[in-house]
Amino acid sequence: MPASRHFASLRLTRAALISICAALLVSGCLFKKDDTETTESGAQVFYDKARQALDNGDFNNAIRYYETLEARFPFSNQARQGQLDIIYAHFRNQEPESVIDAAEQFERENPTHPRVDYTLYMRGMALFSGEKGYFHRLFRVDLSKRPPKDARDAYSAFAELLRRFPDSIYAPDARQRMIFLRNRVAEHENHVARFYLDRGAYAAALSRANYTLQVYDGAPTTPQTMQIMVESYRKLGMYDLAQDAERVMKQNYPNIEPLRPVTNADDDPWYKFW
Repeated sequence: MPASRHFASLRLTRAALISICAALLVSGCLFKKDDTETTESGAQVFYDKARQALDNGDFNNAIRYYETLEARFPFSNQARQGQLDIIYAHFRNQEPESVIDAAEQFERENPTHPRVDYTLYMRGMALFSGEKGYFHRLFRVDLSKRPPKDARDAYSAFAELLRRFPDSIYAPDARQRMIFLRNRVAEHENHVARFYLDRGAYAAALSRANYTLQVYDGAPTTPQTMQIMVESYRKLGMYDLAQDAERVMKQNYPNIEPLRPVTNADDDPWYKFW
């Protein structure tokens, strides 16, 4: 074969290879583009269905759609928004544990996201919901006798919200709820201190009252806290300190009612039907 024909054949073969590679490259780009569009379209379909169910109050179906969206399209923008929406869906579905789990997961995965203030608020709300519920009103539950773990945790969540996002739209409501929670914990501390006082554990009662006065000063239960301190000082024979505390108490609360003893928990059931 002449050299000229050989080189011409090589040029044709090279041109054919370049054409094939170019075609594969273009087809690959088109495939990726189509795949991205398909992903976005599919994610949007699931998000729209979830949002429609949420708006209609069908929280169970909304949660299922959001979970499917995150499982099938975990890196889509819709999935990230769905992580926020599902927190509210769980809250409306009265699933506080799921609210807390979903909120904490979002915070772990998106620590600098601008909506972290919302997750902190909802985490606090989930914990707060157990403090003022229909169940308590129906059976007249005395919250001061219940350990305030959820109240403390809710207070911490709201406090973190105010510390990190003082200008958040949720900050004013969080402040009001923190006042309620502070008073709730102060009531429980007084209940424990009075329990000790009624059973002769005067040093323990005094210690608890001192702690309550220092940490929750200004709570509506402060007058009762000071009464416990005065009585504990007297029982311990610290009359000078008892007189000083009583003088301060009467100056600030001249119309305070006498201190009542704590009833035995076994004699005072938490439920009442009248």
